[in-house]
Amino acid sequence: MTGLGIASVGAYAPRYRLTADAVTDAWGQFHGAGVSETAVPAGDEDTLTMAYEAATRALSAGDVDPDAITHLYLGTTTPPYEEEAVTARLASFLGLSDDLETRQLTGSTRAGVDALATGLEAGEDATVLVVASDAPRGAPDDELEHAAGAGAAAVVLTPDSPGSLTDAAEHVGLFPGTRFRPRGSAETTGLGVTQYDRRAFTETVAAAAAGLEADLAEVDAVCLQAANGKLPYRAAGALGVDAGAIQAGTTVHELGDTGAASVLLGVASALEAGHTDLVLLGYGSGGGATAMAVDADGVAVETDLEGEASLGYGEYLRMRGDVTPGEPDGGGAYVSVPSWKRTIPQRHRLVAGRCTECGALAFPPEGACTSCGALEEFEEVELPGTGTVEAATVIGQGGAPPEFVEQQAREGAFVSAVVALDGPGGEDDETVSTPTQVLTVGDETVAVGDRVEATIRRIYTQEGVTRYGFKMRLLED
Repeated sequence: MTGLGIASVGAYAPRYRLTADAVTDAWGQFHGAGVSETAVPAGDEDTLTMAYEAATRALSAGDVDPDAITHLYLGTTTPPYEEEAVTARLASFLGLSDDLETRQLTGSTRAGVDALATGLEAGEDATVLVVASDAPRGAPDDELEHAAGAGAAAVVLTPDSPGSLTDAAEHVGLFPGTRFRPRGSAETTGLGVTQYDRRAFTETVAAAAAGLEADLAEVDAVCLQAANGKLPYRAAGALGVDAGAIQAGTTVHELGDTGAASVLLGVASALEAGHTDLVLLGYGSGGGATAMAVDADGVAVETDLEGEASLGYGEYLRMRGDVTPGEPDGGGAYVSVPSWKRTIPQRHRLVAGRCTECGALAFPPEGACTSCGALEEFEEVELPGTGTVEAATVIGQGGAPPEFVEQQAREGAFVSAVVALDGPGGEDDETVSTPTQVLTVGDETVAVGDRVEATIRRIYTQEGVTRYGFKMRLLED
């Protein structure tokens, strides 16, 4: 149907988990039907940092050079800002071209699938990165909140790639009030009329699927929007599929309701399990649905969806910032936005400088060369993002600089380290040292000599503007 094919898929979920049992212990009941646990973003994670994680995995799986990306499409219902295009930040994190065409789709849980549909229409010569990232939340004792999870998935589309869209259809049906988030609110809600909600979902996705020529009874997996762990299966009869096909294309049981990311996360999970004949069904309350039939044979996939640490309910409330004090009076070390912008290449992509006189590396590349004292311009060099811990200390409660007090309140003590960043040639090349945080989960510890890799996280927020930059995490063997 299009000159573009699916080259690769990447997926990411936060490493923290909140179990149904933990919520039941706190509230005496759990309303997240069919959900065993939900993925919880760390204190310095949001939909933008999760989008980065998924996108890097999709690019890696397909061995796609970021410079080759011509279009970037992002789908989410929970962007970090109600008004500000965040695709420019994501492009900067990933080192994409300045000539990029970008779109940001939001306002509906269909946004992820709609971003994929938009990407497939980008043109036969395009190389497209589609990302869906979401972290919905509701009122504390609400069905939407108990099922709410977090995660991101990304798809790379290139000409003549192995995966292909074989059919597509859409349906619009008006069902107001099933799920919505009022302006200015951080919490998604709904009228909670159970039979009405089920009818809206079932009728809408079945009508969209009916527009496909594919026989759904023959597909490997149906990747279906999942607000909880039971609703997708209620549509099985209307769709003419069995429960096994729906289970193969859903991650809601282990990750929770991942909103606009749920369908593409289901695609990643299905591919990893070896399923290639897929139907995608994105549902948006309000309402409408987008259906796609995809032949994904030969599509590369790379995921990081495993949980590593379970939270108690009090820890969960801290992690999402409900019971933390915020930045102390007087704030932290002030860095203006213009000053921060000047250092973005270093903070986002670890751009160092090589002295044109002696060849020594400098990070950041400013001032005189520390090796030979030359005042010449540095040649820009992008480091690979790996390194070795040279020194580390744990910043305990009360010891954090003011700008990091909120992070410490959410996650507790954190590791501050000096890391020798690998040079362009890798571990055996010249190194250059820098201070940074090293992320840990659960009982992880950081020691001198540990190998680490860079990722993007929130650093802190000043003047209402969040600063994003690199932090390190332990490199898996």
